[in-house]
Amino acid sequence: MTATTRTDRFQALAFHHVELWCADAAAAASHFSSALGVPLAAVSDLSTGNSAHASRLLRSGSLSLLFTSPHAEHRSDGATIPSFSPNDARRFVADHGGPAVRAIAVRVSDAAEAFRASVDAGARPAFASADLGLGFCFAEVELYGDVVLRFVSCPADKVTTFLPGFKDVVDSSGAAPPADYGLRRIDHVVGCLPELAPVAEYIAGFTGFHEFVEFTAEDVGTAESGLNVVVLANNTETVLLNLTEPVHGTKRRSQIQTYLDHHGGPGVQHIALASDDVLGTLRQMIRAAGASSSWNRPHPTTTTAYGDAPGTCCRRPRSRGAKSWACWQTLFLEVIQRIGCMEKDEESGREHQRGGCGGFGKGNFHELFKAVEEYEKSLEAKLVCQ
Repeated sequence: MTATTRTDRFQALAFHHVELWCADAAAAASHFSSALGVPLAAVSDLSTGNSAHASRLLRSGSLSLLFTSPHAEHRSDGATIPSFSPNDARRFVADHGGPAVRAIAVRVSDAAEAFRASVDAGARPAFASADLGLGFCFAEVELYGDVVLRFVSCPADKVTTFLPGFKDVVDSSGAAPPADYGLRRIDHVVGCLPELAPVAEYIAGFTGFHEFVEFTAEDVGTAESGLNVVVLANNTETVLLNLTEPVHGTKRRSQIQTYLDHHGGPGVQHIALASDDVLGTLRQMIRAAGASSSWNRPHPTTTTAYGDAPGTCCRRPRSRGAKSWACWQTLFLEVIQRIGCMEKDEESGREHQRGGCGGFGKGNFHELFKAVEEYEKSLEAKLVCQ
């Protein structure tokens, strides 16, 4: 980071959580938990006095995924997510045909100040700042489509607490601890848009986030389809918001357009989850998936993306990097590990590992896009055979 990137309008620290609205929070959370090896950590529902919604929190390291579904209509008693509306949630799930990302939550130093600064800079307010108790503050602004950017702040000694009103899940049965596949944090979140430029300008304008990287169809597209990408980042580059748009007039319809058609408009297409051992994580995910038809691994990335990599890459380099994992038709999860290549010191002859990649390798991005395209083709082939 250089001095020129110190442009944030408020202090954004890290991703806090991603919330998905769904028809059945318990079922969706259980499905993701077993597939990803991320255990159930906290709940908020009727058992905790919440008659507005049922929420299940999965957590591993700093990775937090929240699943929320509505209770009775027109009830908001005891809601631990103060912005939650049962009617809006039902409409959201009906519009998108299943679980979809409603909120990208960012931990900030002061949620009230982040909300004020954002709105003053042109953000469309979604929910004014609210005091949740225990020093927690919560606010939301519109991001794109019906996705909101959520601000959460809390005292330093409460960082391990999710939100007031959630009850921690404690297993006193003596059973073996839940499986841990090694996923540790959210690396970046990718949104699909009909038109990228105005949304990127809007988000950069109210957050002050700088342009981290930009790719065009010539950089990362295939011979058949393409996309344009802009990644916005906070000062410390711990919050990465990827924005994509389809390229038209190609042989195939862009997978970004496919998402927009199936999702019913702009939204979060995929979430990148960071692991310290991508190979070990994927092996366990594959075993857990078994014969499940709702989790699929797209066509493996090819080795061409790494052909020009400098130095000697780490052991089994062609298996490392980033892998895409399909869940619902409009949601992909990417498992990523940022690792450096091995280089030999010319003077001493000793090998050392370079720092892990902090950005988005053009070749890797291209291969991920190609893998999803091949996955789409496999689905189309199945439809033709039916």
